[in-house]
Amino acid sequence: MTQILVIDDERVIRDTLKEILEYENYTVHTAEDGKKGLEMLGRGGYDAVLCDVKMPGIDGMELLERAAVAAPDVPFIMITGHGSVEMAVEATRKGAYDFITKPPDLNRLLITLRNAVDKNNLVAETKVLKRKVAKTFDIVGETPAITKIKDTIHKVAPTEARVLITGENGVGKELVARWIHEYSNRSTGPMVEVNCASIPTELIESELFGHEKGSFTSAIKQRIGKFEQAHGGTLFLDEIGDMSMAAQAKVLRAIQEGRITRVGGDKEIKVDVRIVAATNKDLLDEIEKGNFRMDLYHRLSVILLHVPTLNERADDIPIIASRFLKEICEENSLPLKQFSPEAMEALKEVNWTGNIRELRNVVERLVILCGETVTADDVFTYSNPAQRAADPFGVVDQYQKFQDFKDFAERVFIERKLSQNNWNVAKTSAEIDIQRSHLYNKIEKYNLKRR
Repeated sequence: MTQILVIDDERVIRDTLKEILEYENYTVHTAEDGKKGLEMLGRGGYDAVLCDVKMPGIDGMELLERAAVAAPDVPFIMITGHGSVEMAVEATRKGAYDFITKPPDLNRLLITLRNAVDKNNLVAETKVLKRKVAKTFDIVGETPAITKIKDTIHKVAPTEARVLITGENGVGKELVARWIHEYSNRSTGPMVEVNCASIPTELIESELFGHEKGSFTSAIKQRIGKFEQAHGGTLFLDEIGDMSMAAQAKVLRAIQEGRITRVGGDKEIKVDVRIVAATNKDLLDEIEKGNFRMDLYHRLSVILLHVPTLNERADDIPIIASRFLKEICEENSLPLKQFSPEAMEALKEVNWTGNIRELRNVVERLVILCGETVTADDVFTYSNPAQRAADPFGVVDQYQKFQDFKDFAERVFIERKLSQNNWNVAKTSAEIDIQRSHLYNKIEKYNLKRR
């Protein structure tokens, strides 16, 4: 219910406004002077304020100034029987949403109030979204390894240098790339991501450079490629070690010349992009095997950034786990839970082969399945595969029916394999030897989602 505060020293005005607004389904609170109004504002929770200008003690103008500190986001609608253009300008300068003279026109008052509340709601929603975006781009950790990563990013980001990010699956290579973009001079431009491992070899050129209508059988219309989409911004080539040699040659040319040609086209198009690439492979080893071009490697690796595994920075686990715990509870509208000190130590002992991605999945599992305080036993049960291997009956004893245990084992197995393959469904289905359509059915059945 929308909360409105009416501040006026005239009882008749307060009661009249209260009656009118309650009829319009607002919840109305009243204050007889500025002092009382300021005190109520300090408690928070109001969506808008109707405030008289002329009041004994703290008048409306002074209250407006103080409210800018006590409740900066609450819109003020000033009401007075002694209005003038100068007073309206002064009220607006001090932050008032609108200025209405007494006796107020009822229709205008209600429309103004509705617009003020709508604006306040939009401001609140925008702040929530900004907080969510900020959390998405936040690199959490205080260990020397992660501190070095942050320092390097701040040095490299403002330059135009190409960056090659290496590290295992799930360590946060994409997050590092986003930080580089956000702190660069291109931050107002687009950041376009291409997962080279998830695009079939025959389509990678069309994806990167676009194609002209009719250039091949399914090209029913012109397509703008990722290089053009990223013009003026950053192009993030994830899992570049999986790119075909033919595509590598064209990427190298695009980097060297700053120009591309769409598939089936003959016109050269100038592109201005900064390349950030990432891989979980040893590209020098791939070069020796003949799977990766040495000249492209040297073009991409002006700056080399290696992201450490979670096991290499175990002291960051309590900070990261606590952040995930809070986020997951908020996302699911659950009361905030907590880890016991023993649970935190248990998390540090886990062998995190899936790194940050696996840790978040485990924390989500613990939030959903455990009580108010997550214990070390909970961590052992739901997150420690090494200890489960030593005591295989710990998990079995939780299930009474074979089908329930089978579903649990199947879900964990598929989720793990997808995570290891960076959610490449085609690659995972081939690796675990089931049809791709069956794998999609399993993903839907267990409501598996990529993190």
